[in-house]
Amino acid sequence: MRSPYDVIVKPVISEKSMSGAEHRKYTFHVARDAGKTEIKKALEEIFDIDIAKVNVMNYRGKLKRMGRNVGRRPSFKKAIVTLAEGSKEIEFFQSL
Repeated sequence: MRSPYDVIVKPVISEKSMSGAEHRKYTFHVARDAGKTEIKKALEEIFDIDIAKVNVMNYRGKLKRMGRNVGRRPSFKKAIVTLAEGSKEIEFFQSL
């Protein structure tokens, strides 16, 4: 079994994700092969919170050009987590 820190890659800090934090929705980059239940268990273990819902999105990397050279940004998976009503908030997002 994987460590919870292998499942959760990093939090997403953007204007849109911070506005979702006001409604108890937090955004994370997660491992590409992680499922919803694995993401839920990892976050509950790391932050000691109760999660009501997990939404997952797969993003394919965009093609980018620099002159005649063509490259691709990396693909990633993003999870938006909604906390349960009685759960405490994540302190990491409150300090931003």
